[in-house]
Amino acid sequence: MAASAGPEIERLISLLSKLPGLGPRSARRAALALLKRRDQLLLPLSEALSQAATKVRTCTTCGALDTQDPCAICADPARDNSLICVVEEVGALWAMERAGAFRGRYHVLGGLLSALDGVGPADLRIKTLVERASANGVREVILALPATVDGQTTAHYLAESLAQAGVSVTMLARGVPVGGDLDWLDDGTIAQAMRARRPA
Repeated sequence: MAASAGPEIERLISLLSKLPGLGPRSARRAALALLKRRDQLLLPLSEALSQAATKVRTCTTCGALDTQDPCAICADPARDNSLICVVEEVGALWAMERAGAFRGRYHVLGGLLSALDGVGPADLRIKTLVERASANGVREVILALPATVDGQTTAHYLAESLAQAGVSVTMLARGVPVGGDLDWLDDGTIAQAMRARRPA
């Protein structure tokens, strides 16, 4: 960045570059777009960020983000209390809600077990999950975790931890995506789809 840009612009670019998916070049373009359109973008974004910083909180029940505690999903009486879907982060919860295929409750772990990153069971919301699953009325816990080594390790640990709760523990099916062409899929996805086949 040219020194003539000023420390305020350099700070804006530096902060933007810390966001996922934005490197220094993308951050420069984003900063320029914001500064060129102050009234339409920069000022409303600044206000939205300020409100989010002061009003958004973590739901003490499921770990989702909302402006109320418990969150809107936990407070919804139409939700099925017998089902808990476990996700890694809030973004996965939002993806599940966009799909509209699940009407139960959620539990956000806050990450995955990872020996390399030093993330152990005490660093995640596993104890509260077991407590929730042990409550009356819960019959199934669905593990909707990534198909990665850390995701599978976490799923295995959760299945063992939930054994004492006396609930059914299931995982999302994995395999050929809707509209997927076998020619473009990796070997692991094809193998998993073959193992998870079902009657037509």
